[in-house]
Amino acid sequence: MGINYGYIRVSTKEQNTDRQKAAFSGLAIAPQHIFTDKQSGKDFNRPQYRKLLRKLKKGDCLFIKSIDRLGRNYNEIIQQWQLITKKIKADIVVLDMELLDTRQKGKDLTGQFIADLVLQILSYVAQTERENIRQRQAEGIAAAKQRGVHFGNVPKALPAHFSHTVARWRNREISLQEACSSLQVSRSWFYKKVKEMAL
Repeated sequence: MGINYGYIRVSTKEQNTDRQKAAFSGLAIAPQHIFTDKQSGKDFNRPQYRKLLRKLKKGDCLFIKSIDRLGRNYNEIIQQWQLITKKIKADIVVLDMELLDTRQKGKDLTGQFIADLVLQILSYVAQTERENIRQRQAEGIAAAKQRGVHFGNVPKALPAHFSHTVARWRNREISLQEACSSLQVSRSWFYKKVKEMAL
């Protein structure tokens, strides 16, 4: 009989994992078989997930609370799903989506096929939503530009006494620190403007 594993992921170190841990209660998962990553789901280069993959063997079962805990990129999720279920030959159970349970066997179709199909649909929906978001953002930016909204950093206005302060600094009447303090600017900004204006 295989081993039950659990995988938990939150996006930041500050986020709480209790809700995901609670979902594993009653599933006969030993505490040492629960792996937790506290980082973004943008890719699968996560230390605890990589460690989990090394532990998984044929006949084992991996439980996760929801599919987005595995990751955000559905193309990569599908690749990992196939690695676990087809290459390693372990099962996966997504607790909040009953159809994503490769242990289930249907009368005509296996749970594996149904789960693969659901994943493909989720991938399509996620990709479509990403494209819609990008389109809405582009349309919003275009509309804002038509209204005269400017994007990007607003250039810092040149202080009124800038030229006078630069002249005093060049004549060694004041130090660089005094010049920057008087203008309330950083050294890098001061040097940049002096160079730009050839003062």
